[in-house]
Amino acid sequence: MPAPALRLCDRQLKAVKPALKDYVLNGGDGLQLRVRSNGSLLWNFNYREPVTKKRINMGFGTYPELSLATARKMAVEARELVARGIDPKVQRSTLNAAKQAENEHTFENVALTWFELKKDSVTPAYAEDIWRSLTLHVLPSMMNTHW
Repeated sequence: MPAPALRLCDRQLKAVKPALKDYVLNGGDGLQLRVRSNGSLLWNFNYREPVTKKRINMGFGTYPELSLATARKMAVEARELVARGIDPKVQRSTLNAAKQAENEHTFENVALTWFELKKDSVTPAYAEDIWRSLTLHVLPSMMNTHW
């Protein structure tokens, strides 16, 4: 039976030094710290994709901006997704795309796009008047309205 993997601690992380080549420190349960030769420290989660069973690395962020405790928590959440047959990398991409779409089609963005198309077909003074009316009267009331 193989010996259990030793888990990283904060003291070990503070003592990490770059080498000539990149290397990986295992944090246990799929969590890894990639030490780059340039000195950057990157958190990865190494797992088997639920369908294809291929090994995949999913980046979490950099150390020390992302603490050991936060990286461990993220690894636990990712392991739970894998256990349910969900690829955590695909899940993250789907959630990010949904957030981007939610913010992309706000009334203010649509109004700005419309204004960019409209402003060249009217006089500059009238274009300024349209935008002033939108920013003074329409946009503030749209921001304060809860649907």
